[in-house]
Amino acid sequence: MKILFCAAECSPFVKVGGLGDVMGALPKTLAARGHDVAVVMPYYDEIDTKFGHEVTDVMNFFTYVGWRHQYVGVKLLKRDGVSYYFLDNQYYFFRGHVYGDYDDGERFAYFQQAAMEMMEKVDFIPDVVHVNDYHTAMIPFLLKEKYNWIHAYHAIRTVLTIHNLEFQGQYDAGTLWDLFGVGPERYYDGTVRWNNQLNWLKTGILYADRVTTVSPSYAEEIKTAEFGKGLDQILRMESGKLSGITNGIDTQIYNPATDKYLTHHFSAEDMSGKVLAKEELQRRMNLPVRSDIPVIGIVSRLTDQKGFDLIVSELNNLVQYDVQLVVLGTGYPQYEHAFRYFADTYTDKVSASIAFDLSLAQLIYAGSDMFLMPSAFEPCGLSQMMAMRYGTIPIVHEVGGLKDTVQPYNEVDNTGTGFSFAEFSGYWMMQTILHAMDLYKNDPDKWGSLVNRAMNVDFSWSTASQAYEDMYRSLKA
Repeated sequence: MKILFCAAECSPFVKVGGLGDVMGALPKTLAARGHDVAVVMPYYDEIDTKFGHEVTDVMNFFTYVGWRHQYVGVKLLKRDGVSYYFLDNQYYFFRGHVYGDYDDGERFAYFQQAAMEMMEKVDFIPDVVHVNDYHTAMIPFLLKEKYNWIHAYHAIRTVLTIHNLEFQGQYDAGTLWDLFGVGPERYYDGTVRWNNQLNWLKTGILYADRVTTVSPSYAEEIKTAEFGKGLDQILRMESGKLSGITNGIDTQIYNPATDKYLTHHFSAEDMSGKVLAKEELQRRMNLPVRSDIPVIGIVSRLTDQKGFDLIVSELNNLVQYDVQLVVLGTGYPQYEHAFRYFADTYTDKVSASIAFDLSLAQLIYAGSDMFLMPSAFEPCGLSQMMAMRYGTIPIVHEVGGLKDTVQPYNEVDNTGTGFSFAEFSGYWMMQTILHAMDLYKNDPDKWGSLVNRAMNVDFSWSTASQAYEDMYRSLKA
């Protein structure tokens, strides 16, 4: 099959969050399975700096963004069997960042229309166009309402994956004409209107042939008012085409036996390197080097969504125990301040790096004994899978992808791959941490079995890619 992915970010070219990880792994996995796969994304200045010497200029043309006549340069880079097309317009994409500008609506309206017009010009007419999040969610609408006159596009089927339901692309009704050059009919009949605005994500949900999220549990959760971010009614209405496919991780990159960021490598068969990684982590974070004390790691954005209100509320309690906590991340000022305070006050128990540091992140995954991730909601989550791959036991809130990927430890039959709590409260989070610490300190044999099981869970993209492949085929049946 011919598959075209459209996304605002894609690792290793530019990555802001989990979307970038998925776009870095899924297309190349499908290409390895024999499909003809391409990815189209904006050509940001960051890509030009890092990969400009590898790309080739294919062609250029002009497109209209409403009344604006805009240049489109098409660049190409082939890697891992995937054709990566970059759409070049320095006015829109040489900003020093990916998101967050006042004209994001115009920038991504340009990108979506340029991507659709590019397909015919470079002679890549896919069987399936797979779009991701609100930045590309108008493409199914555009194919059916604006570009339906192009005969070659009639057989194209569309898939929309929701990685983050919170950001929906809500704009004034006039942007239908001003940015997309289409009439207001679908706004006035209510199809693309939501809360008296044009809602890109709602539009994509209605117009796409299939809608997916990044875990089965999250696909069910977003049909409820608690998790639906205002679109639960639409998602319930379209539930027949909604499904969840759990993300994988790139097991070639996230491999404790070969990780380029690690000084000490290890595997499930030989864990001696993990002992050394723990010592290195303790030294690097200026904590006492002790093998008998559990180290709890956190690598995250410090936000409410990630459960930091629970963590901070229990820090005074946690530091009363014989434990070490290492934190890496940036986010809300109140949480940054709290971790700095505790790190300054409890120098032998808490160490915080309020920064982004990829090498330290990998060392925390490798050198910690446990990984704390009590998210309020989590569409999929990758950190818990990375932690398990490195023999670091996750402690999670039973929600979304965390529920789907972490099997709770059962002391009766000695099964499970981590620890979890159902009620989102500091009390139950703390009880779960204490349960994990008790097993770590008092039953090293069972702890070792737990670590071994966690390391041997298959989080590769092979399973997820098979599910996507089956879905694509069903669209063409």
